[in-house]
Amino acid sequence: MNGILPLWKPRGMTSHDCVAKIRRLFRTKKVGHTGTLDPEVEGVLPICIGQATKIVPYLTETKKVYIAELSLGTSTDTEDAHGKVMDNKEFKHIPSLEEIETVLNKFRGQIIQTPPMYSAVKVNGKKLYEYARANEAVERPKREVSIHQLQFLGINENRIKLKIVCSKGTYIRTLCVDIGQSLGYPAHMSDLVRMETGSFTKEETVTFEQIEEKVELQEQTDLLLPIIRGLSHLDHYEVDAETCKKVLFGQKLTRPMINLKTNPFIILYQKEILAIYQIHPDNKDQIKPVRVFHS
Repeated sequence: MNGILPLWKPRGMTSHDCVAKIRRLFRTKKVGHTGTLDPEVEGVLPICIGQATKIVPYLTETKKVYIAELSLGTSTDTEDAHGKVMDNKEFKHIPSLEEIETVLNKFRGQIIQTPPMYSAVKVNGKKLYEYARANEAVERPKREVSIHQLQFLGINENRIKLKIVCSKGTYIRTLCVDIGQSLGYPAHMSDLVRMETGSFTKEETVTFEQIEEKVELQEQTDLLLPIIRGLSHLDHYEVDAETCKKVLFGQKLTRPMINLKTNPFIILYQKEILAIYQIHPDNKDQIKPVRVFHS
C-alpha cells in the first residue's frame, strides 16, 4: 500500500494524532505527515503511506497557502488566540485600505522572522516551547522566509482577513503579530486554515469520516494519490529499460545531456516513478540516487 492521502486535518488534533489514526485505519506503520499544523488549525495535510514516506522531506519544502485572521488590539504569549494575554490597546481606528496595503507591502518578498517562543524550533538541542514553559530566557535564531503573496481579503471591526502564499518555515502567527505592530497595535493570529500544500488543494482532500466509510468497505486504497503527485515541483527524466535496471539497483549514472532546472530530480520509466536522483556532489558528470522506490 503506497501513496499519498490528501487529508483535511480537523481542529483539535495534532499532526501526530492524525498519523496515529491513519496507522490504525490503514493497518500499517509506514505513515508520515508532511508539515506540522497546530492543533487548532485545520487544513490540507498530505499523509504519506508506504514507499511514499520516502518523499516526506521533498513535500515539506513546497510552498503553502493559508487564509489567516489577524486580530488587532491584543497580543498573547503564544501569538494566537489560545495563549495568555500579554498586552492590550483599545481599538479606536479602523485602518484604511491604503494604510493596510502600505503595511502589507513591507512583508512581501524575502523577510526576516523571529520564531515564536511557543514553537518547535530547537536552540542548543532544546525546543523553544520547552524554554517558554520553564520561563527560561533564550536568544531565538532569526530566519529568512519568502512571502510570495500577501492579499488583503477584508476587515471586520478589529479583525483583518488575509490570504498568504509562503515558503516552508514561515510562522503565520509571527507574521500577524508583526503586521499588527506596523499598524500600531498589539496583535495575534485569531484563526488559520491551510488551503494548499504544494500541488495538493482543499478541493481534493478527504475527511476522517470519508476515510472511515471507505475502510468499512475495504476501499481505503482508492483514496491514495500516486507518489509522483507529491513531486510535481521536481524535474522528470525518462529512462530506457536498460537504464531502468541500473536505477533499481541504486547505481550511479552518467549525467543526462538535458537542461535540469531542479536538483534533485525524478527518474521515470514508462511514466512510473523509479527514484529521486541528484547531481553527484564530487563529480558533476555523474548523478547518484537519493531515494529508490522499487527494488
